[in-house]
Amino acid sequence: MADQGEPLLIKRYASRRLYNTETSDYVTLEDIAGFIRTGRDVKIVDLKSGDDLTRQYLLQIIAEHESRGESVLPITVLTDLVRSYSTQGGSVVPDFLAMSFDMLKEGQSKMMENMTAMNPMARMPGFEAMRAQQEAFMKAMTGGITGGLSGQWSGPDPQDGDGDRSATEELDEIKRQLADLQSKLSKM
Repeated sequence: MADQGEPLLIKRYASRRLYNTETSDYVTLEDIAGFIRTGRDVKIVDLKSGDDLTRQYLLQIIAEHESRGESVLPITVLTDLVRSYSTQGGSVVPDFLAMSFDMLKEGQSKMMENMTAMNPMARMPGFEAMRAQQEAFMKAMTGGITGGLSGQWSGPDPQDGDGDRSATEELDEIKRQLADLQSKLSKM
């Protein structure tokens, strides 16, 4: 297997088939999505022209997941992205999105900690499944960087009874943190 630091090179043939140069076999878009979910970077190039097609295929993977009902991007975000292509301020959007994802990675651990601290939510049926889904989403969105989240909750155990703060105080703390994040975003 090649060095994990180098992107996995995928070549697109004239027939539009995708060829994994490491394993010498053909791959699908879902295979490529799987490589990315495991933290591997990919680079997709046209065999004949040498053009980099990575962005095009990554967008296609996202579109296919969205069309299957695995919606991650709200309609308002998609609408704003379309608008950003037609406005003069469009050059700000890529930097803003990159900074937003960086903030998301940094705040992920704290957010999960706060979610655990909220006793009523933590005792809700299906909470563990929701937490696992959230963790998988964050891993997929951040390229496998989980910000120190290793499957173990770093927050207090909601069944320990050690939480001296009331649910109202915890909610106020979450609101304060959200306001801080909004303030940081407005300064960008």
